[in-house]
Amino acid sequence: MLSIRRVVLGLIAASAQGCAPALDWREVRPTDSAAVALFPCKPASHARQVVLAGERATMTMHACQAGGATFALGHARMADPARVGPALLELRRAAVANLDGQEARARPFLVEGMTPHDAAVRVAVHGRRPDGQAAQEDLAVFAKGTQVYQAVVLAPRIDVEVADTYLASLRLP
Repeated sequence: MLSIRRVVLGLIAASAQGCAPALDWREVRPTDSAAVALFPCKPASHARQVVLAGERATMTMHACQAGGATFALGHARMADPARVGPALLELRRAAVANLDGQEARARPFLVEGMTPHDAAVRVAVHGRRPDGQAAQEDLAVFAKGTQVYQAVVLAPRIDVEVADTYLASLRLP
């Protein structure tokens, strides 16, 4: 069984290849997900089996690269509603660990249609990619029912306006 950290890094890296550098915003409705998001490029989709909060789940990641940044939206359905909170916390910790990073700022995060949860947050992360290059990440974790989500903007330096556009576009109709 692959660790959530390795899966997320691999899915983001694999999905980021082949997208155009221009920001060409488009509405995306990921398959098997209630989410709708504006991506600045056409995302590729990859799914893997992971263990999340002690439960086997399929993690599906939609990601692409544009303007020097990677944009990703991952989701997984938890069978046990009691594991939603721990899953959100684990997704947050894994994102920070992926960059061997530090949280610079965390604040509550709301998405239209989400299930309110104390673990739904938006976090700024500063760290390094596995190749040693400095990186910043703007990360959000949230849920609707038993579906958990992780949205990410990852770049050498985050363009706040672009990250705000992407993360503010998320909704769960």
